[in-house]
Amino acid sequence: MEYDVLVVGAGAAGLMTAIVAGGRGKRVLVVDHANRAGKKILMSGGGRCNFTNTATTPANFLSANPHFCKSALARYTPWDFIAMVDKHRIAWHEKSPGQLFCDDSSKQIVRMLLDECAAAGVRVEINCAVSRLRATETGFGGDTPLGHVRAASVVVATGGLSIPSLGATGFGYELAKQFGHAVLPLRAGLVPLTLSGKHQERFDGLAGVALPVEAAANDASFRDALLFTHRGLSGPAILQISSYWEPGTDLRVDLLPGMDAAEALLEGRAERPLAELKTVLAGLLPRRLAERLCEIWLPNRPMRQYRDAELRDIGAQLASWPVVASGTEGYRTAEVTLGGVDTDEVSSSTMMSKRQPSLYFVGEVLDVTGHLGGYNFQWAWASGNAAGLAV
Repeated sequence: MEYDVLVVGAGAAGLMTAIVAGGRGKRVLVVDHANRAGKKILMSGGGRCNFTNTATTPANFLSANPHFCKSALARYTPWDFIAMVDKHRIAWHEKSPGQLFCDDSSKQIVRMLLDECAAAGVRVEINCAVSRLRATETGFGGDTPLGHVRAASVVVATGGLSIPSLGATGFGYELAKQFGHAVLPLRAGLVPLTLSGKHQERFDGLAGVALPVEAAANDASFRDALLFTHRGLSGPAILQISSYWEPGTDLRVDLLPGMDAAEALLEGRAERPLAELKTVLAGLLPRRLAERLCEIWLPNRPMRQYRDAELRDIGAQLASWPVVASGTEGYRTAEVTLGGVDTDEVSSSTMMSKRQPSLYFVGEVLDVTGHLGGYNFQWAWASGNAAGLAV
C-alpha cells in the first residue's frame, strides 16, 4: 500500500492534518490502534466538546519555547474552525467567555471530522497499529494489520499519556526518540491535586464543597472554582494551576477573591458584634468550610472580642491560604500531558522534524500544552492545519 501521507493517530490533530492534506490532493492514510476515532474528543467537555476558545493567544500555552506556537495559531484561528462547524450545521453555544461547546453532543465533532476526511478521499483505519516504522530512500515504511505501508511523509499525531483508559500510550515519544528527537520531561497537567496525612485529615468530610477562589503558584494564578474531593482538590482553578505546580512548590489559594477579606471581617464585627467568627465567615464562604476553618486554624469567638489587628491577620490568611498538596491524581484523570517532543527540533511553520525529513509532529505529542477551556483543541486544529499544508 502506497500513500503520500501516513498519519499515526486519529485524534483531533491527526484528523485535521488528514483533512487539509487530503484537500490538497494527497493520498492519506490515518491509522489508530484504538477501537474508535477521536475518543478524547468524545469524552471532552462532559460529552459536549469544548472545541475551541475564541480568546486563544500564545499566552494560553506552556512550552519550553513559548514562541513556537505563534505561527500555527496565527494561520488557523478559532473562527476558521467555527466556520467548519457552522458548515456542518452543528449548533454551539458559549458557556464561559470564549469557551465554545456543542449544544448536543461531541459525537457531532467527530462525525464532522470523519465526513471531511471522506470528502477529501482520506482513508481512516481504526484497530490498526503501526509497527517497525523505518525511514527509506523514498520516505517511510511500516507494518500494519492491513499489510506493509509505504508513505512519502509520516505525521505523528499520537497525543500524550493522559487518560490511558482511552488508549493513550507513549508511542509517539518512542517514535520521536527513534528518529533522534529529544523528549522533554513528561508529567500530568490539568489534573486534580491530592492531599495526604494531616493535610487530608483536616479537610475530611468536605468532599463536594465548592467555592470561587484564586489559586497561585510559580507566578501563575487562575480565578475559578475549587472543589473539595475525597482525595484532595479539584475544580477548574486547581486544574489550571496544576500545570504550574510541582511537589515542593508554594501553592496559595485566595478563598475570597475580589474581596478585601479583612475589611469584610471588620464590617462583620460592626454589624454583628455578638456573632461568632464562624457564623460571619459562613456568610462569606460555604458553611461547612467556614466551620472547619474555625475548628482547626482560626480562633472562634464573638466578633466583638477581636481587635482590628487580629481580624486583619485572619483576612490575610484567607487571602493567601497555603495548600500543601502531596501530588496529583496522575495521568489517569489528567486532561493533558506537559512536556513532549522538543520544539527546538521542529519547524514552527510546517511542524516538520529538523532531524528527519518528511517526519511531522502535531498536537499534544509536542511540548505545547494549553490552559483549560478549549485551547488544546485549538492547538490540535492549528498544528494539524500547518502540517496538512506542508506534507
